[in-house]
Amino acid sequence: MTGIVTRSFDSADETRPFQEDKGRMDLIVSETGPVGRAVFEPGWQWSKHVKPIVGTDSCMTHHVGYVVSGRMKVVMDDGASGEMGPGDFIDIQPGHDAWVVGDEPCVAIDWAGAAHYAKSG
Repeated sequence: MTGIVTRSFDSADETRPFQEDKGRMDLIVSETGPVGRAVFEPGWQWSKHVKPIVGTDSCMTHHVGYVVSGRMKVVMDDGASGEMGPGDFIDIQPGHDAWVVGDEPCVAIDWAGAAHYAKSG
């Protein structure tokens, strides 16, 4: 093992596109586990662009990460909601819907939920 590992999400180990070209999850598998870069295009909504891929009623992934750019609104199944943007740390429990707010893509790094996010089956 080398002491420094540098990888680019532009050369990810796997890319999972969302429905209707509304974004993607770029996944890098590291020695300590998977890390994802999610790119959510304007107009993206989990219930429209990922739900058909995974088949659950709401997003059942636990996300822990960091918002690089753009804005997103998250609404939990119990009605609690929040909005996040650039520079925000996020910890979102399973059972939610989400959508991009505004005309800028929302880009987030997720080091907890990336392994199974937007993966069918």
